[in-house]
Amino acid sequence: MARRPAALAVVQNGFYMLKFNGAWRYDAPASIPREVIDDFFRLIGKIAAQGDRQELLEHFKSYFAEATGAAPSRSSSASWAETDLQQYMWKAAENAPMFIEAFYDGCEALRQNTSIAPPDVKIVNRILSKHKISFEIRPPNLASRGEPMETVPVVRETPSVDDEVNERIQASLSESEKLLSEGRARPAVQEVLWLLETVSTAFQGLDTGSGTVQGKYFNKIVGDLRRHSQGTTLDQVLEWVTTLHGYLSSPTGGGIRHGTHLKAGVETRPHEARLFCNLIRSYIDFLLKEHRRLKKN
Repeated sequence: MARRPAALAVVQNGFYMLKFNGAWRYDAPASIPREVIDDFFRLIGKIAAQGDRQELLEHFKSYFAEATGAAPSRSSSASWAETDLQQYMWKAAENAPMFIEAFYDGCEALRQNTSIAPPDVKIVNRILSKHKISFEIRPPNLASRGEPMETVPVVRETPSVDDEVNERIQASLSESEKLLSEGRARPAVQEVLWLLETVSTAFQGLDTGSGTVQGKYFNKIVGDLRRHSQGTTLDQVLEWVTTLHGYLSSPTGGGIRHGTHLKAGVETRPHEARLFCNLIRSYIDFLLKEHRRLKKN
């Protein structure tokens, strides 16, 4: 750990350390763009104007250096401290949670141990929101944006498919949840949408009792299943599946599968992503159980 400047020495007692998913420290869920770094650098400049400029720059330099795993030495002047701080901020920006943690912890150390007045959480969150950074500070936690919702469970083992397929299904579901927790809405939905299309191929060649599924791709497979199960719950569910799949595929709709229209497209928000993921998870669970039922017939 870098040694804090003597005038700003603090005890890291856990009262202001930002908390978040430990895995993010090693596998960066997102980075911080240059314009966001510039906004935070300007904030540090305003903080530094409240006291000994070099000491305050050194203070933040130590936090951003630690975010990169480095141990900085004291700069020879305030000008060099500013330059060195920028270098550490650029490096720390490769990992968004670590960057945010460095700034937050540095501010809270000043707030609790000096007369310096750093910006409050609302100002920090305003910058993150303005630049569409998918994280916000909810003291003492750093969270992905959007209200948390329960995850729809999916059957863990389906006897009608082999162990390797079961493992692949669970791995994909876990990956989607990881992406949601990191605030990465679009890839989270993409992952389960891919899984839905993948699970549909399990029905290829299956005898439904009223005909065999001949299709090789999602739309054809679903079409065959609907023709062979008219008037049933499966028929109705597949109609909903088709509608959702079509919306998420459209560039002017969900914009997930075939890209988003540059002018007419809309960004998928975290709570919308959770809704889409839960709907798709429920359809996957239903289809796996239907596959097991039809295999037994």
